[in-house]
Amino acid sequence: MTLRRELDRYLRHVSIERGLSPNTVAAYRRDLGAYLDALEEKGITEPEAATEAMAAGYAAELAAPSEHPLASSSLSRKLSSVRGFHKFLVDEGLTTTDAAQRLAPPKLPSRLPKALTVEQVQALLDATGGDDPQALRDKALLELLYATGARVTEAVSLNVDDVFDEDIVRLRGKGDKDRIVPLGSYARRAIDDYLVRSRPIFSARGQATPGLFLGSRGQRVSRQNAWLVIRRAAERAGITEEVSPHTLRHSFATHLLQGGADVRVVQELLGHSSVATTQIYTLVTADTLRDMYTTAHPRAR
Repeated sequence: MTLRRELDRYLRHVSIERGLSPNTVAAYRRDLGAYLDALEEKGITEPEAATEAMAAGYAAELAAPSEHPLASSSLSRKLSSVRGFHKFLVDEGLTTTDAAQRLAPPKLPSRLPKALTVEQVQALLDATGGDDPQALRDKALLELLYATGARVTEAVSLNVDDVFDEDIVRLRGKGDKDRIVPLGSYARRAIDDYLVRSRPIFSARGQATPGLFLGSRGQRVSRQNAWLVIRRAAERAGITEEVSPHTLRHSFATHLLQGGADVRVVQELLGHSSVATTQIYTLVTADTLRDMYTTAHPRAR
């Protein structure tokens, strides 16, 4: 019942029972291997012998100033690995004390969403022009993503009946919560063109499905295919930044706030359960205003 033996059991547990990817399991193995090396240097090889003081000492060593300090994200991941391992030891009845229960991860810096400019979005949408069935579908998909701020899963899960005549769409978000979002004239026209001139062609190639966006074989478009549609459009538009479906969601929120929309309205449109989640976009807008002020005001610099 050594720590090394239990580490192998833990890695099998996270791989099989929790379904973690091979890359994640390999990261756990590296992180926890280094942790057990540090414990063994102190003569600790059994689960019961590991104490809170030892775990805290290891965390302090990781966080100590050095020539090549760990990034906050790397330190957080390593401590998370240690916490998970010790919790496993307790859950399995191999020790009565969770030596890592007091380990606190470092506070990670807030990551502001990356939004495209209005001009970049325009170039992206213009890059999906064309009259063939796939181009019409891609245009409708991208126009909808930007017009509604939908998550990619919400978009590819849409049925034809979810698009109403009143130029609104019903999106089913997290927790199966429905919300109604306006479409806008550009998205409505693109969807109408797709429904009349493109979707019937795709639908005839497969089994009947209520799905709105269909692939070449008549099946629903997958999340991966939606990502590829955006990547190809970004390449054609000459956009060098990384662009994903979520980039359009970020751009939707940021542009609304820049245009004067109330943050609580944007919260409802995005389907956020808390306004605090939406308020991160106000930081993006504040940064933009600060840059404009610095550039334009004669006494700003």
